[in-house]
Amino acid sequence: MSLFNTVRNTIVPVHKEGYPFVAAFFVASLVLGWIFKPLFWIGMIFTLWCAYFFRDPDRVTPQDDDLVISPADGKVSAIQMVTPPAELNLGSEPMLRISVFMNVFNCHVNRAPMRGRIVSINYRSGSFVNAELDKASEDNERNGLVIETRHGQIGVVQIAGLVARRILCWANPNEPVDAGERFGLIRFGSRLDVFLPAGAAPRVSLGQTAVAGETVIAEFASAKGPVISRRS
Repeated sequence: MSLFNTVRNTIVPVHKEGYPFVAAFFVASLVLGWIFKPLFWIGMIFTLWCAYFFRDPDRVTPQDDDLVISPADGKVSAIQMVTPPAELNLGSEPMLRISVFMNVFNCHVNRAPMRGRIVSINYRSGSFVNAELDKASEDNERNGLVIETRHGQIGVVQIAGLVARRILCWANPNEPVDAGERFGLIRFGSRLDVFLPAGAAPRVSLGQTAVAGETVIAEFASAKGPVISRRS
């Protein structure tokens, strides 16, 4: 039984949004293998990659309303003061923006950075340039959430990338949301921008690897004692 539990705890579940893609890759592998046997194994490599891409592991999220948690797995690609997108209605004053870039090997399930209430969700069509470039925040297809928190309104923007062609968001306006709660997913390779009001101080550095639902990327208060965590 202990061996079974070890295997079960090691295998990361696949998000339901990935089932059709994993199935399609597997069927394609069978067809290619029927045509030329070595192609089956090549197809299976891509099938395994697809399952890996859509993985949805549990995360242990710090439960502290002064902390801002990374909404995505990936590399911190920008930390700067910029004017938020107009569709978020967060004003024209610069806000602290922390960006996390997800490559095609990162987990792409997106999580809420703070506890609060979703005020609005705004989708904007656009282009599909490399999401790691700064201009992607303005030019690319994106979906923005505004969350009312104890420190004011924050913005969370899902940005499509060079390969990504679909932004998924299953949150709804006026719904409560917990820090670390899953709210969306982007296929395949993309970026998340978090816009924070005055009082937020970065707690990450450029190039640092962030883990969605776990890594603290900013904080609204000075150093404090230990905080509790929640698994989701």
